[in-house]
Amino acid sequence: MSVEIKVPTLGESVTTATIAKWLKKAGDTVAADEPVVELETDKVSVEVSAPQAGVLGAELVKEGDEVEVGALLTTLESGAGGAKAAPKAAEAPKKAEAPAPKPAPAPAAAAPAPATDAAAALPAARKLMAENNLSAGQIGAGSGKDGRITKGDVQAFLTSPPASAAAPAPKAPRQDDPREERVKMTRLRRTIARRLKDAQNTAAMLTTFNEIDMQPAMDMRAEFQDAFVKKYGVKLGYMSIFSKAVIAALQEFPAINAEIDGEDVIYRNFINLGIAVGGPNGLVVPVLRDAEKLSHAEIEKKIAGFGKAAREGTLKIDDLAGGTFSITNGGIYGSMLSTPILNAPQSGILGMHNIVERPVAIKGQIVIRPIMYVALSYDHRIVDGKEAVSFLVHVKKHVEDPRTLLLGL
Repeated sequence: MSVEIKVPTLGESVTTATIAKWLKKAGDTVAADEPVVELETDKVSVEVSAPQAGVLGAELVKEGDEVEVGALLTTLESGAGGAKAAPKAAEAPKKAEAPAPKPAPAPAAAAPAPATDAAAALPAARKLMAENNLSAGQIGAGSGKDGRITKGDVQAFLTSPPASAAAPAPKAPRQDDPREERVKMTRLRRTIARRLKDAQNTAAMLTTFNEIDMQPAMDMRAEFQDAFVKKYGVKLGYMSIFSKAVIAALQEFPAINAEIDGEDVIYRNFINLGIAVGGPNGLVVPVLRDAEKLSHAEIEKKIAGFGKAAREGTLKIDDLAGGTFSITNGGIYGSMLSTPILNAPQSGILGMHNIVERPVAIKGQIVIRPIMYVALSYDHRIVDGKEAVSFLVHVKKHVEDPRTLLLGL
């Protein structure tokens, strides 16, 4: 009995995948739930497993091919004889009765002469074409009877000429230097590039900055780190402190947690916080769902788990879907300042940076303090400048004095 192996449902908004690698070959015996092919989606890699034990059929798609959800990848023949049955089936057409000989084709008719502008266009259209020095070939097939060009077709062409009409001359192929190496971009990297560029093209993106005195947070970590690790088995990091501060600020300014959908604004009564983590295939943003309900310890455990899964390539599709706001920490790589790009369709993203000792004035005295610059990139279509600046001020207040979070201030 033959069982089909198809591309599974890949998660929210993911409709296609690329065949990354065949883990088993045609004719291989596989066990139930044994991975047979690896797919690469826009977000993560997914292994497709055999639904039962059997012998793998032919590979119907090649490595590097793009496939849609539900597409047939291969078949699985139950039992050891499955592989032998397939060739017999393939030979069956050879025994079929030979088709009757085809009659000789009739001589090909001569190709019709290209239509002139007079024949291809109606009178009013011809006049407008002459006034604008246009030919029927430029406009193409018309919407009139028998494909004739109407005056409306010419007006539409003048209003919005096809992209090909205004397209620049094709760029000459790049000549590679022998000392260079050309490597095809991974699907994940192509998707990152496309989505970031789409965000720039779609959103009215703006970035505002502030600085945070990290001394209170550093003192809190130093004082409670041992007790925190002993009780929860995970270290108290800055990310949970910032996450809590961001959650409180988002509750004060819900537009930064909202999304534009056409001409509507979707406000959310929950916070799904995306935390950017680096993996071997690039940056991914797993999501802390209902983050407003999580404690410091729960946030730290989930972030640690996401980091481990990203490094091992075991993140699930569901881990990456549904974020409403994102945090990215370039400081772990030494970044002093940056302008993070929105993770569309989200309306805001917070950029954290490295902590550097700087001279600052406090109560009339110049002192050295550990300072972090923070940046909020936001969609100005939905978030006003006042809201964005106030949001950062709230984050600053909560990080510089964590007691405000405890007191709900």
